[in-house]
Amino acid sequence: MGDSSFTVNPMSSTSSLTFARRRVVVSGLGIVSALGIDEDTVWQNLVSGKTGIGMLRSLDTEKLKTHIGAEVPEGVLEAKLKSLGRRPLDRSVDMAIAATHDALIQSGYIKEGEELEEQDVPIILGSGTGTMQSHGVGYQTLHEKGIQAMRPTTVPKCMYNAISGAISMQFRLTGTNYIVVSACTSGTNAIGVAYRMIRDGYADRVVTGGADAFFYPFSYGAWNNIGALSRIEDPLKACRPFAADREGTALGEGAGTLILEARDVAKARGARIRGEILGYGESSDATHLTRPSADGQAKAMRAALAEAGLAPSDIALINAHGTGTPGNDSCESQSIRQVYGDAADDVPLVANKSYFGHTLGASGALECISSLLSMEKGIAPPNLNLENPDPECRVKLVGGEPMPIKRGPVMKNSFGFGGGNGVLILGPAD
Repeated sequence: MGDSSFTVNPMSSTSSLTFARRRVVVSGLGIVSALGIDEDTVWQNLVSGKTGIGMLRSLDTEKLKTHIGAEVPEGVLEAKLKSLGRRPLDRSVDMAIAATHDALIQSGYIKEGEELEEQDVPIILGSGTGTMQSHGVGYQTLHEKGIQAMRPTTVPKCMYNAISGAISMQFRLTGTNYIVVSACTSGTNAIGVAYRMIRDGYADRVVTGGADAFFYPFSYGAWNNIGALSRIEDPLKACRPFAADREGTALGEGAGTLILEARDVAKARGARIRGEILGYGESSDATHLTRPSADGQAKAMRAALAEAGLAPSDIALINAHGTGTPGNDSCESQSIRQVYGDAADDVPLVANKSYFGHTLGASGALECISSLLSMEKGIAPPNLNLENPDPECRVKLVGGEPMPIKRGPVMKNSFGFGGGNGVLILGPAD
């Protein structure tokens, strides 16, 4: 897990470049979620088993099959934006700005109340649905007023990279900025890309994470009809990952930002290190657009473990993708068993979507933050609604109470529509 070097031959056997593999740490966290918009509140809600899923307020669901979701508490995001001198623009943009502000403050790269100066910091964010609110407004204008009434601002507002671009302008960050789009794996893929940029010497620090919001008629209406959402009416009981009586997932909105940087850079400036990225693996199922593959998932897990130089038995906790849908939880259990073998009986597993809801492209980022907090505290939050664990899911599930875990790395799984798989290995701070 220390620094090492390797040689590549990009053009021919007679030319080579040598890169130093640098250790990559996390020096700042920012979060906007249904559980709260600061990490202390979020952690207390996690360990106390308090879900953020409730009846939807922002959307008329009378004609829909599902009526629940995990929304950011009313008014808190708007208040945060006001303190930053911003008005609401697009829900995904707004949440990403708020989360990034707190992460940059925590890392020490900006200071509250001080004038911002340009900094050469890249922004690599994940989002599954991008600026969906702006798309919804554009569609509404088109259908109500006709094509001639489309506003020219629709173009920049509807660009997915409006999210990363807004962060760049808000905080005067002049490194590259772009969005990774890979459905539910977007946030994890973005963190993996950022990790590799620093590891291989292309950047000293990167703003990364994910943001998604889709409680609008177009997007939520489509999800309502896809058959993946739980139709259990009680929002407290609706999302039941790995339970025998699970019926589907519940959507959520949110954003999570992590500041990654080279360990030597962070140490030199005396930054507080929250954790370390030890390995990253990714793969494609290449089998079906929406049905997952245990083989594809296992390939990504093995790659992440190999890069981290770890055996499955070294892992202290698995933070599962854990959507609460019958097929996904069963498949993930199979892929874990493939990789871990008998160690799957001993390594505890937790699923956070019964708290945050399924935030799609933001889920990997929010669940990485939860994993980092678990490592710091030495505690895994309880799994909600697990009164009847599925005996076919042959993994060690954390029960209904917080569980002490050994000090060690956490595996974070993310698997998405399109067959994309991303797995991160997070390690505790030294």
